[in-house]
Amino acid sequence: MKIVGVIERNENNYYQISSDDEIMNCCFGGYGYSVEEAKKDFYESIEEAKRIIAERGEELPVEAKDITVEFKYDIPSFFNCFDWINVSQFAKRAGINESQMRQYKSGIASASESTMNKILSTVKAIGAELQAVTM
Repeated sequence: MKIVGVIERNENNYYQISSDDEIMNCCFGGYGYSVEEAKKDFYESIEEAKRIIAERGEELPVEAKDITVEFKYDIPSFFNCFDWINVSQFAKRAGINESQMRQYKSGIASASESTMNKILSTVKAIGAELQAVTM
């Protein structure tokens, strides 16, 4: 079973993960001061849902025994999670103004759909390059 978790940073620089997915009316969520903390809390909410279902005397559906999570990030959350990425170099590669990119990273400004597409294309290109590396 695949669960989609959406990671967003709120105005208090707190990261939250929400999901429209659920198991037997049990929902999932995660919170933290970093994406890593929020992910840990999100995974704990999945385990808590399984415990609640067991405590109710119900049997967990077969597909819910093997859960994978796909995370979707807003820009500030992405750069928090992958803090080793140099934002200035990333902006140059994506063809985005460096100052504007820093504003997206900090959450001061929101990227347009076309800019989001540039960012996603750049992320995918970097990922493909990394996958092609051999040593």
